[in-house]
Amino acid sequence: MASTILLNLIPIFLLCITIAQGRKTLHTSHEFSASSLVSTKDGICKTMVETQGYTCEEHKVTTQDGFILSLQRLPAGRSGERANKPPVVVQHGLFSDAVIWLFNSPEESLGFILADSGFDVWLFNGRGTKYSTMHTSLTPNDKAYWDWSWDELASYDLPASVEYVYNYTGQKMHYAGHSQGTLMAFAALSQGQLLDMLRSVALLSPIAHMNQISSIGTKLAADLFIANDIYWLGIREFNPNVDVGAKFLEGICNTLHMNCANLMSIFTGPNCCINSSRIDVYLDHEPQPTSTKNLIHFSQMIRTGNIAKYDYVDQAQNVQHYGQRVPPTYDLTKIPNELPLFLGYGGKDMLADVKDVKVLLNDLQDHDANKLVEVFNEDYAHIDFIMGVTAKQIVYDPMIDFFNGY
Repeated sequence: MASTILLNLIPIFLLCITIAQGRKTLHTSHEFSASSLVSTKDGICKTMVETQGYTCEEHKVTTQDGFILSLQRLPAGRSGERANKPPVVVQHGLFSDAVIWLFNSPEESLGFILADSGFDVWLFNGRGTKYSTMHTSLTPNDKAYWDWSWDELASYDLPASVEYVYNYTGQKMHYAGHSQGTLMAFAALSQGQLLDMLRSVALLSPIAHMNQISSIGTKLAADLFIANDIYWLGIREFNPNVDVGAKFLEGICNTLHMNCANLMSIFTGPNCCINSSRIDVYLDHEPQPTSTKNLIHFSQMIRTGNIAKYDYVDQAQNVQHYGQRVPPTYDLTKIPNELPLFLGYGGKDMLADVKDVKVLLNDLQDHDANKLVEVFNEDYAHIDFIMGVTAKQIVYDPMIDFFNGY
């Protein structure tokens, strides 16, 4: 009954967000800077890493389409001993930023665990998130700033960030991504990008095929074309963390006598292993904005089951962008069979549903069996892979063993 009420409230919640965004200016102007090692007084390094006793560096990189992205480097473990293993680059998912890898204790957070394991750790922040709002000519108040989907994240953000680390360190690296971060990797790798700079790729809650997801709320939003409606109202930024949205969510939690962890589970799956005492910390930093166009793109994937570029629906626009009437597909069978791949997925995940992951594994059926590692946990849902207190033992330790092999 509670779930039914919540689903009926989803369109209202989205409308509240829309109204809030339309009534106020969400961003101030920014001073633009070039890519370089930078000093940030209130950045992730100062607020989340150095407070735990780790060394941290703030970096910036500019994409080919002008977005200035923030990267954080942990070049040593808490003991102060410098990394003696290759770089590992870590990419967050939708509605998140790099902070997601630092929420739990150093013994439970992937960013710290990798650094303490001897790796040179680089955390990426996608365009439009709190620490990656700058652009060479636009501000987040410009509609053009939000004219992108995960196509651009795969084609611009990921290559720019990986190439920056490669040039800075002079070493090939391991990649770890969660959710949208896995989709970015699949898209880039299937087009032959990044291959000369990567040693191996680890994909947690892999997102590729999505038409069998069991998240009723997410599927309903896709089927109702809610993101399309918001887009055509003129709202290009989707920010679920505006004041009215946060208050509305709080009201839902109170009305249904649920905590926000349970509310999140309705969309992501019943996460088994999140420390509920950290939820308030999570809500202080997340969720992060994305583009409405990006949500439309995900909705298209859910409705069609295709892994394809953004569909402008109008055939003339598709021809203008792609030279053909329908968007090109991403062919995952073109990912090189010899590329070492690690897949971590869970039986309770409603976004990276097991049925969809099995279709993905079918795409990879010709992959070198010695280069494809699967870690499946029946009890894990979507968020357990990044915030689960047992993730170190269940996921991260096997992943680090995998990295050590390459």
